[in-house]
Amino acid sequence: MTEIRIELPSKRNREESLRRFAQQLEKFTEDVGMKQSARGWAYQLEGMKLITKAQLDLVENLINECRKRGYLPIDFTAEEEGRKFSGIEVPEKKTPLKYLRGWLNVTINSAEYYTPNWWLKEKYYIQMLVEKIDLKNLYEPICKEYHIPSATSKGWSSVIQRGEYARRFKEAEELGLKCVLLYCGDHDCDGLRISDNLRKNLEDIMYVHWEDGTEGYDPCDLIIERFGLNYDFIMKNHLTWIDNLITGSKKNLASPSHKNYRMPYVQDYIKKYGVRKCEANAILIAKEAGKKLCRDAIEKYIGHDSLERFEERRQEIRNIVNDFFGRTGLDKELRKGIDLINKDEKDNEDDGT
Repeated sequence: MTEIRIELPSKRNREESLRRFAQQLEKFTEDVGMKQSARGWAYQLEGMKLITKAQLDLVENLINECRKRGYLPIDFTAEEEGRKFSGIEVPEKKTPLKYLRGWLNVTINSAEYYTPNWWLKEKYYIQMLVEKIDLKNLYEPICKEYHIPSATSKGWSSVIQRGEYARRFKEAEELGLKCVLLYCGDHDCDGLRISDNLRKNLEDIMYVHWEDGTEGYDPCDLIIERFGLNYDFIMKNHLTWIDNLITGSKKNLASPSHKNYRMPYVQDYIKKYGVRKCEANAILIAKEAGKKLCRDAIEKYIGHDSLERFEERRQEIRNIVNDFFGRTGLDKELRKGIDLINKDEKDNEDDGT
C-alpha cells in the first residue's frame, strides 16, 4: 500500500494546495483498484484516518473542484451509466486484415464467448439493485462471476428500470425458477423505506405492457432480501455514522419543521438508531467484508458450488464446439486463414510497404 498523507487545501495559496491535494490522490489510485465517486473517495480517506467524518462533504467538494480546474482528470471519479453518451463510433486502429485476424481467432475460441441460459438447470434466478455507483463498481465483478444482472437504483428507481428487471423475473418464473431481488442501500430513514417498498413499487407497474405485447409481472412470489447495509454489519465493521438525518435535498428529517418528521417511518428510525445515518458508500472502508457480504447473499440461494456448476456448463459448450471442429476440420481452415494474413503482413514488411 502506498504511503500517503492528505493535505487539505487552504484558502492561502489555494491553487498550489489544490494541485498538491490532486497529486496525492492520484498516487493513491493504483492501491484503491477501482473507480469510485467523489463521495466514495471521501469515505476511503476517512476509513484510513486521513480525514475526519466531519470533512466528508469538504473532501467531496474539493475533488469535484480539482476535476473542474483540471488538476484531476475529469474521469477520475465514477459516473452513473445513464449520463454517458451512446452512439459514439470510434475509428478502428487496426488494419482491415488485422481486424479480420482478430475475428478468426474469436471464431476459433467461440466457445468462450457463447452465452447460454445459465439458469436453466438452477432453482433460483437472482438480480441485484444497489443504491450507489460505488457499490455497483465494488459488486459488479462478483455479479459477473455468478451471471447476475446488477444496477444502481439511485433512490426510488425509475419506471422503466423497474419494468426491465420485472420483465426478466417474469421470463424466469415462466421457466419454473424462483426469483430473488437482492438490495443494498443506505442505512437511514429513506434507505430502509426504499427496501421496504420494493415489492409495492413492482406491484404499481404489474399491469403495464410492452410494445411487443409482453405483459407485466406480478411480484407476489418474488423473494426480496435487503442484504445491506444493516445495523449489525455497520457495527461489526466500524463503518462511519453521520450524525444527522439530512436528505439528498438538504432537508433535515430530524427537524420538527420537516413535513415527514412525525411520520412513523421517521420516528421509528430515530427511536431505534438515533439521529444518525450510514451511507452505502461507507462500505468502501471495509471492502473485503463488503465483498463477502455480497457473495454470501448470492450463495445463500444458489449455493457454494454454483461457480463449479457454471464452469461445467461452459465445458459442455467447449465440448460441442471441439467435437464439431474435430469432425469438420473447420478450425484448421480458420488457422490457415490466420497464417495467410501473417504471411501477407511479413511480405509487406519485407517490401517496405
